[in-house]
Amino acid sequence: MKKPVPVAPPQARPANVLQAVAAPEAAVAVAKARSGEAAAPLDVVAEPVAVDASTLTEADARRIDLWWSAVMVGSLGLVFALLSVFGGVAVPVLLALAGAYIFNPIVTELEKRRLDRTWGTTLVFAAGTLLLVGSVLYLIPVFREEASKLPDFFNRASTQVVPRVEALVGHSLPDLVRQRTAELGKQASDLVQSAGPAAARILASFAGNTARLVVTLLGLSVVPVLAFFFLQDYPRLTGMVKDLLPRRAVGLVSRRFAEVDEVLSAFVRGQLIVGAVLSGIYAVGLSAARIDMAIVIGVIAGFGNMVPYLGTGVGIVLSLVGLMLSWQGPWQLAAVAATFVIGQMLEGFVITPRIVGEKVGLAPVAIILAILAFGELFGFVGILLAVPVAAILKVVLSVVVQRYRRTALYTGESRSP
Repeated sequence: MKKPVPVAPPQARPANVLQAVAAPEAAVAVAKARSGEAAAPLDVVAEPVAVDASTLTEADARRIDLWWSAVMVGSLGLVFALLSVFGGVAVPVLLALAGAYIFNPIVTELEKRRLDRTWGTTLVFAAGTLLLVGSVLYLIPVFREEASKLPDFFNRASTQVVPRVEALVGHSLPDLVRQRTAELGKQASDLVQSAGPAAARILASFAGNTARLVVTLLGLSVVPVLAFFFLQDYPRLTGMVKDLLPRRAVGLVSRRFAEVDEVLSAFVRGQLIVGAVLSGIYAVGLSAARIDMAIVIGVIAGFGNMVPYLGTGVGIVLSLVGLMLSWQGPWQLAAVAATFVIGQMLEGFVITPRIVGEKVGLAPVAIILAILAFGELFGFVGILLAVPVAAILKVVLSVVVQRYRRTALYTGESRSP
């Protein structure tokens, strides 16, 4: 009768990947023990293992969350300070980081399909470059043709819209409205006609300052290079930041950054897709309705949708003005109305839920207030950073409120001795 072979008790699996990576020597020792060999003494001390967020006490979690919130607010202040002092260096870096953040999901998906990350980054950049060049080569002639119509558009708007409105409502508008409308049309026409020479003069004066021109050109040229390396090393960079976090806080802090990413990506990536699709829908619909400036109005209405209600409102107003200037019958009004109704229905029932995903992020009022506030404080750069900053502050505020509602001050419960 054969004697039973002694079987070593099963070894517990590491709690997480960090634990498995931090102690490879321990794994070797276990393997030797299972094979019957003597385990060599471990000379290497294992790195601390990250603590699961669910095992933290309420006091520790509150302390970590408050520290994270303070660091995030301080980091935002530091970003704006750097932009105001070192804008020539900080802006290209921020643009490159934004590009890497936007395209990282695509490269990550390619990497999951066993494509090397360097080749995936190269493929994404090549496709993006071809798409950009193709769009520019197609859109420049189109916008040039549309821009040449702008002076006549404003002139006709100032002289024909008011009579059509009077005929529609059946009453004469005050002379002040007629006068101001004519003045606005003349000023807009003069502004458009002088925009080209003015831009040329600004460019010439800017080019006269050789140092500023060189710095600007270098800053613009270095953005794609920085974006390529940031995108290629995105996992490594995020891993380095994660490794610097205290092991006791890494789980909870990672969850907070995931919440920021959820809010931010839902708006940035989602609204870019929605804006592009809506721009195409509006441009095609208004062109079919034979509205003047159809492509320009479609792009403004589509991408203007990133500011809630603004894009649709401006698009409808401009479309009505173009409708009055190119009136061919009631069918045009029906076509314009159908274009915006179909666009909004597709955005609400198809584009956002099925292409972008469920709406997660900032409320429309929060976006409008953030753009107005940061635009007033920091100008154009503030407008660009308004939504990302608002997304971060939203998560910070929700974390602070969450921790406050768990304190004895809010609940009214007495602390246990």
